[in-house]
Amino acid sequence: MNTKTIKDKDISLIIGKILRCGVYLSLSVAVVGGLIYLVAEGNHTSVQHNVFIEKDENLFDLITDTLRGVAHGDGLSIIELGILLLIATPLTRVIFSLWAFNQEKDRMYVVITLIVLVIIFVSILTGFGG
Repeated sequence: MNTKTIKDKDISLIIGKILRCGVYLSLSVAVVGGLIYLVAEGNHTSVQHNVFIEKDENLFDLITDTLRGVAHGDGLSIIELGILLLIATPLTRVIFSLWAFNQEKDRMYVVITLIVLVIIFVSILTGFGG
């Protein structure tokens, strides 16, 4: 007797939809932010794209500053929000997989997915300067 409440094919379809929707959403947000930025700063000529300046910020400060800028309609902050949504898309996929494997009572994949989540969170938190 099959006691699975969710089928493997359903999981694959939902994961595909999560990834597609995440990419489309992040792209849409970034394009809107880009248009707002161009309208507000289009005549500004002193931008130097050949110099990369790394800002080693705390992740939570970055998210807070981005959301604050989005609330004020800042184009660059809206672009950053699009990038954060793009980063969150595969993370959402892994979290959904964890839920799905737990529903299937597949303990081995639950453990593997938890290990992947820990690796992702450690990488994100240490990559942003802790």
